[in-house]
Amino acid sequence: MKKVWMTVYLTLALGACLVPLAGLLWYEGGESRENRELSGFPELKSEDGWNREFFSEAGEWFEEHFAYRQELVTADAQLRGSIFGVSTEDGVIKGTDGWLYYMDSLDDYLGKETLSDRGIFNIAHALSMMQEYIEKTGREFLFTVAPNKNSLYPEHMPYYDQVKVSALHSIDRLRPVLEEQGVNYVDLYGVFEEQDEVLYHARDSHWNNKGAALAAEALLDGLGREHRSYEDAEYTVRTDFEGDLDAMLYPSAVTPEDEIYYDEPFTYEYLTEIESTFDPLIDTSQPDAEGGLLMYRDSFGNALLPFLAQEFASAEFSRGVPYYVDDMFFCGADTVVVERAERFLPDMGKNPPVFQAPSREIAILQARDCTESPGGTTCEASDEGLFLKLGGRVDESYIGTDSRIYLCVDGEEIYEAFPVNIETEELTTDCGYAAYLEKGRLEGEELSVEVYVDTDGTLSRVYQSEVAAAV
Repeated sequence: MKKVWMTVYLTLALGACLVPLAGLLWYEGGESRENRELSGFPELKSEDGWNREFFSEAGEWFEEHFAYRQELVTADAQLRGSIFGVSTEDGVIKGTDGWLYYMDSLDDYLGKETLSDRGIFNIAHALSMMQEYIEKTGREFLFTVAPNKNSLYPEHMPYYDQVKVSALHSIDRLRPVLEEQGVNYVDLYGVFEEQDEVLYHARDSHWNNKGAALAAEALLDGLGREHRSYEDAEYTVRTDFEGDLDAMLYPSAVTPEDEIYYDEPFTYEYLTEIESTFDPLIDTSQPDAEGGLLMYRDSFGNALLPFLAQEFASAEFSRGVPYYVDDMFFCGADTVVVERAERFLPDMGKNPPVFQAPSREIAILQARDCTESPGGTTCEASDEGLFLKLGGRVDESYIGTDSRIYLCVDGEEIYEAFPVNIETEELTTDCGYAAYLEKGRLEGEELSVEVYVDTDGTLSRVYQSEVAAAV
């Protein structure tokens, strides 16, 4: 009998191990609900010859596609969550009372590894330069930040409160610098804090439709535009919303949440066929409205889109990064809005907007010459389509919190460069810069480039070299 039971046990164990592989013959699990793109099945041979990585790539494919994967992932998450109260998904924090939070927001929530003062300045000053460029064309500009869920509703966060380094979030430090730089900014954090009800989903990282309506109205108020009010609007509540964090953690057992749907229908139209409001580029039309909108947004803009599209005769919603600001000329916008999630603020310092660098008049003849000891200052050129990008970094010894960086090209034109946060495997510094020059304005295959830094009223020439213009 002992041998019989051992044989049965081994058979069942082997069968259980083979189910994920053999099940591929009949299993139809549908599309993955994970917040990432899964790999496709590798090719054994291509035009370049045999694929030497076939077996490792096939193994990776199997790990992502084996039969009943979603069900097993969900069962594992539910088991560990109910027993240990932890999340099995690296990108999700399991809070209390069924709440879920994005792991990406944790460092900012704890006040760890936050942006430096220079990094904060880089974001604010780049936005002020973008606003300056847009307003010179007679258009309006507005910037806003969609608050992290745990910034507004921290009461459901787990034990992490015990290891907080600081109660200040990046937005708390950015807000006064935006004001100093004159950036037109709508503080959605303050708008949501004034509300008595919770306007974010418990199992999603975003606001609900009522929160989106509140945010949209705040933006329209910030632009001084008359608009429809949703404060007393009739709505219906349906329990049919499936959260992104819920789908990441429990892909085959998502718990639907309440969502608000306003009874009065939207009348704007999509100009092209779309799959969802998360599409990278969406154009809308509302003939009964006035004005044109260009909005650079992230996933928080999904729910915002209907409320804003309803208020503009034409609107373009772009998820493109960096922001190619000249898009405003082609889509007929008279208003440009930038919305960015709080957890993505660090990325804003790394990706300045793209447009012709502004010309400046500075007294370079009075600058002190530091080119004999440039330290770590660099300058390189790269091709950016219609633009030549001149970028690099300045030695930190020359840079203060609010130092401005200028480029003198061929001894004639002087341009202000965007201050940039650089983060690579080899280098992390807040002393980077980038300037975009229209290729049509450049002559010759090489440019003579001088880099100047203005720190506390002292102008220094810190770099001089020839840079290839044809890249």
